[in-house]
Amino acid sequence: MRRTKSAAAAAKPREQKRSKAPVAAARAPNTSRARRSASQAGGGGQAGGGDEAAAKQPSPKRRLRNSSPRAQEAGPGKPPPELALLPPPPPPPPTPATPTSSVPTLDLGEQRERWELFQKRQRLTSEGAAKLLLDTFEYQGLVKHTGGCHCGAVRFEVWAPADLHIFDCNCSICKKKQNRHFIVPASRFKLLKGAENITTYTFNTHKAQHTFCKRCGVQSFYTPRSNPGGFGIAPHCLDEGTVRSVVTEEFNGNDWEKAMKEHKTIKNMSKE
Repeated sequence: MRRTKSAAAAAKPREQKRSKAPVAAARAPNTSRARRSASQAGGGGQAGGGDEAAAKQPSPKRRLRNSSPRAQEAGPGKPPPELALLPPPPPPPPTPATPTSSVPTLDLGEQRERWELFQKRQRLTSEGAAKLLLDTFEYQGLVKHTGGCHCGAVRFEVWAPADLHIFDCNCSICKKKQNRHFIVPASRFKLLKGAENITTYTFNTHKAQHTFCKRCGVQSFYTPRSNPGGFGIAPHCLDEGTVRSVVTEEFNGNDWEKAMKEHKTIKNMSKE
C-alpha cells in the first residue's frame, strides 16, 4: 500500500508538469497573435498616413544641422554666430549727380535768352556776368583802379572816382614817408595777392595800421586813424590809365584831434 501511494504521489507532479506545459503553449500563441495584431494595426496606420508623415518629418541631415550647438545658440530664425560676425556687404556706389548750370536756378523769365546771349558775347560765366553787371551799376560813376608795391609782390584793386581827392597829411610819420592818400570804404578794396608779404607798423594810439611790403618797403595802402573802417590808397602806386585828375587837400595832422573836429567830410569817407 505504501508503494502504491508513493507511486501515485510521484505520478501527480508529473501530470501537473505535463498539464502546465500545454497551458503555457496555449497562452504563447495568444500573446504572439496579440503582438502580431498590434504590429499590423500600427503598420496599417503607417501605411494609411505614411506619405504625409514622411513629408513632414525632416531628413536626418536637416536634423543634424538644426540640432548643432551653433544653431541652438543662435536660436530659431537667426544665423549662426560665425555668420553674424561677418562684416555687412559694402553699400552700392553713389550715383553721380548730373552737373547743373547756375542759369536754371535764376528766375530770368523772358530775359533768359538775352542773358545767355550776353554771356556768349562777353565770354563770361554766370558769376562773371553777374559781377560785371553788379560792378557797373553798384559802383556807378566809379572806376576800377589797380596798383601795388614796387617789387610787385603786393597787388590790389580799388573802386574809386576817376577824379581823386587826395589828403596830404603833415603828421610826424606822414611827413617822413610823404603819405598822400585818398580814402575808400573797405568793401571797395580787394587785395589780389601778397598778404604774406605785408608787414605792419603802429605807434602812439596804434589805431592807424601802416602796412607796407616787407620785400621792397613800399606802402601802397594802409588803414588810416581817421577811417579805421576803410583804406587809404596811395595814388602814386596806381597803374596808369584810370586817373583823370587829382585834387590835393592839406590836412593838419600835427594837431590831429582839432583837425578832425573841424573837417566836415573826412570822417564819413569810409562809409558806403
